[in-house]
Order: sequence, then structure tokens, then C-alpha cells
Amino acid sequence: MLELSRHGVGGKLMKERTSRRSFLRAAGAAGIAVVCPQCTGRQDGPPGGRRKKRLAMVIDMRKCQGREDCTKCSDACHRVHNVPTVAAEGEEVKWIWKEPFGNALPGQEHAYLEGGLGGKPVVVLCNHCARPPCVRVCPTAATWKRESDGVVMMDQHRCIGCRYCMVACPYGARSFNWSDPREHLDREARSGDFPTRTRGVVEKCNFCADRLARGIPVPACVEACPEKALVFGDLEVKDSEIRKLLDSRYTIRRRPGLGTEPHVFYLV
Repeated sequence: MLELSRHGVGGKLMKERTSRRSFLRAAGAAGIAVVCPQCTGRQDGPPGGRRKKRLAMVIDMRKCQGREDCTKCSDACHRVHNVPTVAAEGEEVKWIWKEPFGNALPGQEHAYLEGGLGGKPVVVLCNHCARPPCVRVCPTAATWKRESDGVVMMDQHRCIGCRYCMVACPYGARSFNWSDPREHLDREARSGDFPTRTRGVVEKCNFCADRLARGIPVPACVEACPEKALVFGDLEVKDSEIRKLLDSRYTIRRRPGLGTEPHVFYLV
């Protein structure tokens, strides 16, 4: 009788526990999927056997530096992604901004650089590197490179605020929310297309993966540039505009000697 009980009732309990565990695992996976797939980009494999892309950006420095005071690219980016405007020094949150040439492209300035480019500011953002050091150091996989198009992503739900990625990034392309970013946003001007973040997480440019998921072909910064100085596209398409520019003009990249292979190129 004891043996029957052990195999009967005990077996039933084991089945119920296994069933509960399976349910919780499935529910957890579903919960991650519904957070915001177009924002996190976790569902990034090329469905149906579609070819992989390699998205990149080209910045024409001659066109961009013709309007040194222009901030339309960063204004558009920060507006659609609810990037907070934090006044406290050292606590700024930036996805795309301008840096002095020497800071952005150290070692590449000289007195004879065409058009005096070396003395003018340079637009900078996440470089979406082919070998991103930020990805390697993240302990929670909160940052990763998408296999489908090479975009380096951030999932704020996984971020624990350790800032290892900020230390590893040699371009200073990541920002940390020292305070609640919602306190620095105009409630009336908030975009409903992209989620706001919380205190204690890292954020950065994501090449407008959220817009790409909705079928909008270019990032907000590219769309907003009045000089058409920013060009976005797929390097795997030989006759694309971005490939034609790279084939016809000399380009430089930020800190190429580090081996990260940045995929933001500067036309000089």
C-alpha cells in the first residue's frame, strides 16, 4: 500500500510540479516577448531565410559642418526616443551629439585637412561596431548585437546599472540615468512610440530599430537633416546610396586601431 501511494499520489504531485514549472517558463518567455519586441529587438533572426543585412551610417562632414550650429538631427532623435534633457554636468543623456574634431577623431586632425574640417565639431553616436566590446562585458546580456543587421541593441529591462558597458565603450557613446529621466521630460511632448526609461539604467542610439520595425526605412536623425549629410543603408547592397558614397569618397572612422570596426563612416 505504501509503495502504491509513493508511485500514485507522489507521481501525481511530481507531474503537477513539472506542469507548473513548464507553465512558468512559458509564461516568462511570453512576458519577455510582449515587453516591446520592436524596441528591444530580441526577435531579430531573419525569418523565412531572408538574407542578413549590415546597416551602417555615413556622415558627410563637409555638408554637416556647413551648419555648425544645427542640432536638428539630435533634436529629432531625442524627441522620438524620449531622451531626457538633464542640466546637471556629468549626468547628460545623449544618443547623438557633437564633439570637437580632436575628441571625436583623435590623431586624424592636421593643419592641411580639407576645408578646415579639423577645427569644427563632429556628429557622433553609437558606432554599432562589428566587434562591440560593450557586448562582451555585459553580465546580463542587456546589450547585444543583432544577427540580422548588425545593430547593437539595449534592453533596459535587463540592465542592472553596473555600467561595465560604459567603461568598455571607447567612444563614450552610452549614457547612464543618474536620476529618473521622466522628471526631465515634458509630459505633453512625450512620444508614445517609444517607452521612457527608469533611473539606474544605461541607454544609447539604437539606429532607430523601433522605426525600422514599423517599416520606416531611415533613422529620425537622417530624416531630419536639412543638408542630407547623414546617409543610412545596407552595406550588403552594392548599388545602395551608402555603398556608392563609400566607393567614391575617402572615409575615416573613429579609433580604427582598436579593432572594433565601427560602422559609422565619415566622409572627408
